[in-house]
Amino acid sequence: MLAVLNVLGSMLMLFSITYLLPMLTSILYGDGMLVDFVYAGAGCLLVGAATVAVTRKHRRELRSRDGFLLVTLGWAMMSAIATVPLMLGLPGLSFTDAFFETMSGLSTTGATVLTGLDTMAPSLNLWRHALNWYGGMG
Repeated sequence: MLAVLNVLGSMLMLFSITYLLPMLTSILYGDGMLVDFVYAGAGCLLVGAATVAVTRKHRRELRSRDGFLLVTLGWAMMSAIATVPLMLGLPGLSFTDAFFETMSGLSTTGATVLTGLDTMAPSLNLWRHALNWYGGMG
């Protein structure tokens, strides 16, 4: 279990890089979402780094059954962390709706519970679409 958490921490640190694209978009469009993405990306990086630091002594070769746990936890954890910009940028959005939005993106389902997508901040809309792209690659 701890070896799986070590890899999960590394995955979260790698996932924090994905926040750079919406950060750049926020700067280009000046949509006011830059701070939200910085907080979310830094939080993702710190959670991943802390997880790796705590479990660094438990690194080992993963077995097949560890893979099932890693995929399940990775999907749930990345979806949960990806909700942060949505919750910060869309006041009144519940965690459940934000989690559904990010999970549907990372699973490439593409379903949405959001309305007013045309008036949403460009960097936030890009984040939603990028999650679909990342999910498609995964």
